[in-house]
Amino acid sequence: MPVQLNQADFDRCVNEAIDSIPDALVSLIDNCVVLVEDEPPEGEPLFGLYVGVPLTERGFGYGGVLPDRITIFRGPHLRACESIDELVDQIHITVVHEIAHYFGIEDEALDELGY
Repeated sequence: MPVQLNQADFDRCVNEAIDSIPDALVSLIDNCVVLVEDEPPEGEPLFGLYVGVPLTERGFGYGGVLPDRITIFRGPHLRACESIDELVDQIHITVVHEIAHYFGIEDEALDELGY
């Protein structure tokens, strides 16, 4: 049975996952926003999505651009999890996964690390 959690409580879980990221890493994040949406684009089986220019690819000319976006999708999380504890863990994994993309870490490396 999927977990039921209202939007405000889900947002709180996302914020707690962000707050769990070490300050040394958070201080390196610049020009990036984290959003929560109900569903990913049609046909995309995603928990989260990073859209932007990874930190490792930003050069001297980087500037004057819109913020990178990390989007966490509520619906897939709720459908995939059967308990609040499982949901909190999955949200944390997703947030770390997408922040890692911001730092230029690819999916293959994240898979090896369990993210």
